[in-house]
Amino acid sequence: MPTTMPTLTPGKRRRAQSAGTDPGTRAPGVVLTAPHLVELMLDLLDYRAEQDLGARTLLEPACGQGAFVELALQRLLWSARQSGRPLESLAPALLAFEIDHAAVVKTRQRLASLLAQAGAAPSLSQSLVTTWVRHADFLLTRSLPLVDVVVGNPPYVRLEQLPPAQRNAYRQQHACLFDRADLYVAFIERSLSLLRPHGLLSLVCADRWTRNRYGGPLRKLVSARCQVRCYIDLSRASPFDASVQAYPSIFVLGPKSNVQPPDAVPVVTMQQADRAECARALALLAQGQPTIEGQGAPSLQLHREWFSGDAPWVIVDPDKRQLLAQLEQRFAALEDSGQVQLGIGVATGCDDVLIVDEAQAQRLEPATRLPLLVRQDLRAGQIVWGRRYVLQTAAPDGRPLDLTQHPQLAHYLAPHRERLSARFVARRNPQAWFRTIDRVHPALVARPKLVIPDIASANAFTLDVGHYHPHHNLYYVTAQGWDLATLGGLLSSQVALFFVWSYAVTLRGGYLRFQAQYLRRIRLPQPRDLSGSLAADLARAFGQRDFAAMDELSAQAYGLRAPPQFDFHDTRA
Repeated sequence: MPTTMPTLTPGKRRRAQSAGTDPGTRAPGVVLTAPHLVELMLDLLDYRAEQDLGARTLLEPACGQGAFVELALQRLLWSARQSGRPLESLAPALLAFEIDHAAVVKTRQRLASLLAQAGAAPSLSQSLVTTWVRHADFLLTRSLPLVDVVVGNPPYVRLEQLPPAQRNAYRQQHACLFDRADLYVAFIERSLSLLRPHGLLSLVCADRWTRNRYGGPLRKLVSARCQVRCYIDLSRASPFDASVQAYPSIFVLGPKSNVQPPDAVPVVTMQQADRAECARALALLAQGQPTIEGQGAPSLQLHREWFSGDAPWVIVDPDKRQLLAQLEQRFAALEDSGQVQLGIGVATGCDDVLIVDEAQAQRLEPATRLPLLVRQDLRAGQIVWGRRYVLQTAAPDGRPLDLTQHPQLAHYLAPHRERLSARFVARRNPQAWFRTIDRVHPALVARPKLVIPDIASANAFTLDVGHYHPHHNLYYVTAQGWDLATLGGLLSSQVALFFVWSYAVTLRGGYLRFQAQYLRRIRLPQPRDLSGSLAADLARAFGQRDFAAMDELSAQAYGLRAPPQFDFHDTRA
């Protein structure tokens, strides 16, 4: 590559879609894609200036202000000079989409500047940049050409943030938009559909789809159609700005070979994702040899067998993956061990109205309020109740309360009727305009249960002996056939955390999402398989919050010599 190439201006739009259907209505936020990461991804795709790039078509499905397409054009122009291709022949070589009109204008300006430096006449430059950069919604544009290379950083937008008409249109066009999927899932699906038989795709995006529930259909599609060529874990590097809460990864997908068995998949783990690490990563990938622990960053591991179907991509080192598989074969899943049930607390849809303090609660009928436990009430394994109550808005048979029979509640709710009626749950049933989103279950209050926040840095469960109803930011575990303190000792151990850590999405600061889909991955011995002394010791350690003892005792319960060793910050104390 020549040293006189123009400097790449980093820029990548993260879009949150606002109302409307015009392709300019996404309100932009900025997520920077560093130039050296763009260079790395182009190199992984073998999109190098030494190749005849004019014979290929490169697609960037959401170009923002041009971080990828600008560097791609730099390489394309250098390649064209070396191969003698005239500039006017390059019209089919690039294709980029962007829904934000202002970003389209800026990207075209940047590309036009590069063309001017290459000697293109203004009329030719205008024609090329208009052909290359389209102001359109990539996900809904029909009749697109097949391409050889897909590269970029698709937008991160949860589907529920989109207007209903657009959300429905996307779902109709993209089968992988399952459950509460993020929009980048559709970008991956659509991009794969446009690849030529020998095409390659590399995207950098949040890694949630590789492990969680909504990524299942996309993982199944990738498994059926593609071979994973490499995977780069950026979770420790966290190269984007603080507004991106999930960690990103880079992956390269290519066609599946029906002739020879697939190669082992190299997995590179970066610590900084700076320019020097990117250069070392390319060297490691070229060598194809696993690194030895302690050799420094980045590291490389080879996964001899990749994941099939919709199975989560548990991208841990082979020894930990083998241990995980052994434990999953030997022990039952959480809800199959004894009579264990996992639930999440109540969502109201309007907490500042439907959750009240002690003074207001005392002015209401006792049958219309229940003591509520929120995450702020959990302190070092103890419950320090904030004296909050959630309103009970349903009769025992599940139907809405008759407010005429509860005048004090009716008097309290009346000033808030307009706000409460505007909620989606109320619009579906206007007569129940005051109801909570989730039904409150009075019987749950008295049930002993273990609770844990949905986002936490570690798996420190707290025992509620039967006084409170959990809020929606708490998951709870009830069980028959278990002593809850013994079960709490197992669930609060490093062994249990190993299951969650293997599958869960990691957020900034090392926090984990303790969602139901991950908690259900925990495996447990049957209660009858624990000796009386071991069960008692676990219960005692749980009561004393002795996590070292819980770890060692749990290892015994699982038949392990020692608790699993993995990279996490132990903040359970």
